[in-house]
Amino acid sequence: MIAPERIGPYRIERLLGYGSFATVWLGHDPTLGARVAIKVLAENWCQDLRVRERFLDEGRLLWRLDHERLVRVHAVGELPDERPYLVMACAEGGSLRDRLATGPIPVAEALRLLAEIAAGVAVLHADGIVHRDLTPGNILFRPDSRPEMPDQVLIADLGLAKALAVASGLTARAGTPGYMAPEQEGPLSTVDARADVFGLGRLGETLLGRSAGDPTEPGVEPAGGFALRDGVPALVARVLRTATARSPADRYPDAAAFAAALARATRAPTRASSFLVRRRGFLFGVLLAAGLAVSAGVAVHRWPDQDSGTVADSTGRITVARPPGWRSAGAGWAGQRGPDGDLEPALLLSPDPDRWADDPAVPGAFVGLSLSLAGSHTPAEYLAEHPHAECAAEPVRNVRLAGVDWLVAAYTGCRGGKPVIVEAVGVGPDRAGLVYAQITPPSDGGAGFVDGFLAGIRVRR
Repeated sequence: MIAPERIGPYRIERLLGYGSFATVWLGHDPTLGARVAIKVLAENWCQDLRVRERFLDEGRLLWRLDHERLVRVHAVGELPDERPYLVMACAEGGSLRDRLATGPIPVAEALRLLAEIAAGVAVLHADGIVHRDLTPGNILFRPDSRPEMPDQVLIADLGLAKALAVASGLTARAGTPGYMAPEQEGPLSTVDARADVFGLGRLGETLLGRSAGDPTEPGVEPAGGFALRDGVPALVARVLRTATARSPADRYPDAAAFAAALARATRAPTRASSFLVRRRGFLFGVLLAAGLAVSAGVAVHRWPDQDSGTVADSTGRITVARPPGWRSAGAGWAGQRGPDGDLEPALLLSPDPDRWADDPAVPGAFVGLSLSLAGSHTPAEYLAEHPHAECAAEPVRNVRLAGVDWLVAAYTGCRGGKPVIVEAVGVGPDRAGLVYAQITPPSDGGAGFVDGFLAGIRVRR
């Protein structure tokens, strides 16, 4: 295949890959001074209006969602021969398929990757989108700008994705054997988020099975006889069996529920309280939807129990009026680092900080302050990244308390976890940063308790 010199204004460097429907080239954007990936519809499909529209649907979806866990689209264009192309962010870290080709991925890293993949798919499901083709080749990596951070995981190739509202009825058979849910086999298939849960389960079997690779290869028995590698928590097998159940009704309802179940199966047996937040709030909202947190392995500083007054984090940048009988803990926002490279400030309050993560009956609150997030997110954007799929969402409200304009979202009726979860995000005064609070109020609390707690938060730069 001869590489074109240019596609639109982009200089082409080399071929990145090709498939039945499209070819992807590595290009250079002269305006941004950066490399981009340019996906061009295959010539033999250009006149097929159905395929052409599906190709453009991918660009429209990615442009509309514009999320850090998805491959971003910068522009859409058309060649002189009328073939459309998508200009996308370049994922220079390769694909999961590439990494698996070099051998098994260490168990701890494989579990982390599976959780990150589930978080990316949860973004799609929260917006009513089903991917339908989750495979190692569609999981890409982008190196993080911070050397100490792992590569970012990106969900790619949404050419087969469809809005859930129109995903039933007469649809073409679409998906990759070995990862495709059984209900995708028929021409009159009804496809919803549970088809992606099946794909997540198959990816888990690929990452964690005794013979890493395509789950249809000899030596991998995903149905019934699936065997985990040494070092994988035993409960993970149950999660993967549920995810890959033949009947959609027997699977987890969506990617967020799968992520929560995976977190329960992999959490460390420790009593230490903590708060899981990776890059830009990674999975914190998803995991707490199931009423749990995962140890981040950071030192925890405790303050003496007091009858009244305020407590502060270890930097003094966050102070909170402590509800009666509550204690505080926290030495930094685990995984969230500021411009100076240090952990950004955070504080956990609860009548029993050690049990808040595990016991649905124990109320509590997490408060974090981030300069980094303030530079990349508005409060509305950050709030949108914390859906709770296993809860009923109440209308978002706006309230100004103690100099902060808070966006507040409450979730009730959560299955298998805290009965009520409240997410609140605002911008601290004097450019102190983005301030985030996650509150699980006591049973006799409610909006009055939440507003009183938010009114007691003070932050400074």
